[in-house]
Amino acid sequence: MNYFSSDFKLGILGGGQLGKMLLFDTRKFDIQTYVLDPSDEAPSKIACNKFFQGDLMDYETVYNFGKQVDVLTFEIELVNLEALTQLENEGLKIYPSPKTLKGIQNKGIQKQFYAENNIPTAPFERFENLDNLKSKINDLKLPFVWKCTEFGYDGNGVKVIRQVSDLDTLPNVECIAETMIPFKNELAVIVCRNPSGEIKTYPVVEMEFHPEANQVEYVICPARIDDKVAENARAIALNVSEKFNHVGLLAVEMFQTNDDEILVNEAAPRPHNSGHYSIEASYTSQFENHLRAILDLPLGNTDSKVAGIMVNLVGAEGFSGDVVYENIETILGWNGVTPHIYGKKQTRPFRKMGHVTIVNGNMAEARRIAEEVKNTIRVISA
Repeated sequence: MNYFSSDFKLGILGGGQLGKMLLFDTRKFDIQTYVLDPSDEAPSKIACNKFFQGDLMDYETVYNFGKQVDVLTFEIELVNLEALTQLENEGLKIYPSPKTLKGIQNKGIQKQFYAENNIPTAPFERFENLDNLKSKINDLKLPFVWKCTEFGYDGNGVKVIRQVSDLDTLPNVECIAETMIPFKNELAVIVCRNPSGEIKTYPVVEMEFHPEANQVEYVICPARIDDKVAENARAIALNVSEKFNHVGLLAVEMFQTNDDEILVNEAAPRPHNSGHYSIEASYTSQFENHLRAILDLPLGNTDSKVAGIMVNLVGAEGFSGDVVYENIETILGWNGVTPHIYGKKQTRPFRKMGHVTIVNGNMAEARRIAEEVKNTIRVISA
């Protein structure tokens, strides 16, 4: 099929920042794009050929949108699976497939999948709702990690339970209780695979988290870990990809335990925060490779050209309203520093508003500059 400068139409479910960054590469290749998102102010709206406002969880909305395109992908997991399954049954190419998405969309099902496929992961128990968990609290060892199985994002839907009273403010929804594992690093590996079976992995990255918001603050590539640990992490990520039989990008988040064991935390079947560094630091960005994969084109080189660190720009505490990026002019004057502003008009505490990539031949220097960026730029409100 001729994708370039043709009548071919790529549909994207979700119009957030991931879609916006994916659209950069579709525009580079002159590929027509249709985007569906609930918000009329979605970041992707300015960059696609046609924008549709609608509910991603509504069957008719998703089905009717899918009937207008030749290939369908998504940048968010919370979409109507029944509509996707029907569209696929009618012959539409959907990548990653509804079957892959079904195994990942619900964290309880995802964790069960790892257990059934002998993929190393932290011990856990599934509960129908919070009341069910509370009734069995004496069987659980404190502290543990509570996770809602659906609709969690950016640190929401996850809480460390250190005492029984910590459960009091949680919603009465389906959840899992996961054993807290002592670890020394949080890692991630992005796997890229096309329908023909070509598969590549990006280098292992290391993630540093904000202690309160449970959000990634820094992504460091390559991870500062032993080569054998990195090889094991990439091998496990490939195994996860193979078992899910996914097409497109699959981001596999992991823990490196104190004994250098690798445990899979969770996976996301789409471009991912842990791969944003690749826009500047890699030969082929994660977004271009997602596009290549879902169109069954040869995959690009996933190696890094230079050390890269990504700093998340999130809304500062105490500020809500029309966004202002304070001191952005300052960081624009620094070598190897590139800001990406997502296009969200309203800020609120810890909302992801953009990111900054720092590239440098020296990892220690890149990390120092990243810290300086973090301390200089602020996302506040007017």
